[in-house]
Amino acid sequence: MKHPLGKVEEIPDQGSKIVDFFGRSVHLYKVDGKPKAVANTCMHFGGPLEMNDCKFVCAWHGAQFDASNGQRVDGPAPSQSKLMFLSTRIEEDVLYYVWGE
Repeated sequence: MKHPLGKVEEIPDQGSKIVDFFGRSVHLYKVDGKPKAVANTCMHFGGPLEMNDCKFVCAWHGAQFDASNGQRVDGPAPSQSKLMFLSTRIEEDVLYYVWGE
């Protein structure tokens, strides 16, 4: 399965772009120039995330996650929790979600 998430050129170098992914939202962003895709869901209580200074911060309760690896760095989310990254691949300047290929 392969599903387009967005053109790489439209992913900001700073901050993120939120796109629809089968009825859920996903952040597209870059770490060291490499595109990443992470579910817009806090691991504490499922709240939406905002990207600030290379961290994702939950709008509901303030849990914070490192954007480079998804690990929780502060807040009420369980200490070992990690954000959900999508498996991706770039083809012809488009970032795709890929599964089972």
